[in-house]
Amino acid sequence: MSRLKLGVIGAGVWGRNHVRTAAGLADAELAAVCDTREQVRQTVARQYPATFVTDDADALLQRVDAVIIASPAKTHAEFAQRAIAAGKPCLVEKPFALRVADAEAVARAADAGNVPVLVGHLLVFHPAVEALRALVAAGELGRVLYMYGLRVNLGQVRADENALWSFGPHDVSVAVHLLGEAPVRVTAQGSSYLQPGVEDVVFLHMEFASGTMAHVQLSWLDPHKERKLTVVGDRKMVVFDDMEPREKLRIYDKGVTRPPDYASWGESLAIREGDIFIPKIPNVEPLGAELAHFVRVARRTEAPRAGAADGVRVVRVLEAATRSLASGGTPITL
Repeated sequence: MSRLKLGVIGAGVWGRNHVRTAAGLADAELAAVCDTREQVRQTVARQYPATFVTDDADALLQRVDAVIIASPAKTHAEFAQRAIAAGKPCLVEKPFALRVADAEAVARAADAGNVPVLVGHLLVFHPAVEALRALVAAGELGRVLYMYGLRVNLGQVRADENALWSFGPHDVSVAVHLLGEAPVRVTAQGSSYLQPGVEDVVFLHMEFASGTMAHVQLSWLDPHKERKLTVVGDRKMVVFDDMEPREKLRIYDKGVTRPPDYASWGESLAIREGDIFIPKIPNVEPLGAELAHFVRVARRTEAPRAGAADGVRVVRVLEAATRSLASGGTPITL
């Protein structure tokens, strides 16, 4: 079987990681890269002399079997539509689109053209998240009561999207992935400190029909770099800390129980303290796993783990959160 010819549209801050990873895949080759900036094109041409480098997306589409879209977020839907029209399977980086209407249009086009589309919800491919999802699915945590996430850093400050749209897709996609359901109500509050109209810090709250709630703090204006998610079940609790080099997942066998018989109100609830278990998590780069999966999706040997419908679901949450943000935190029902 010949190697799949991959193209990358957008070789900027995150796109260059796609370029690097695509170039190292065993079952594919980096056939073409498109970027509008001359300096970026020169750098890519020096690093990958066998790769076709251009500023014309249509020229790229003519030379590849599948395409990764890592251009600025406002162009994701447009390039996805062009790739689908050309019959090229595509991986669309997060956010899938900046409007629900655009995301739905891409999903409809992919369905009508029978063109595989993968959305870049990277953490779905993180081995620790995969292990956490298996724990939830097996009922190891019991009923998931709530979860909260922290995704903060000092930089990279963006002007074209706020912290909600820059960081939020990660945590929204993970919550939906773990719970197997989309939120029914969303609330968001935040503030713009560095640039007018671009929120540097956002507090996102999601409520699910099952009764589970999720809260996320998002910011690029913080003294710490934190990438942490805590999931609390009625049997066990789990902390996923992506900043830990090795022990990324900790399972706490602790909780609160109600004995069947008790003599007083003070005895009706009992704290249960158990062991802490640290499972061994494979040292797999999520981006490498995602692109390897995309190659199989493009060859139609696997269904997308995060397809166009997943992209639409996350954009729907982010759009609702944007409305809540603009109104000072009014809850928005989905």
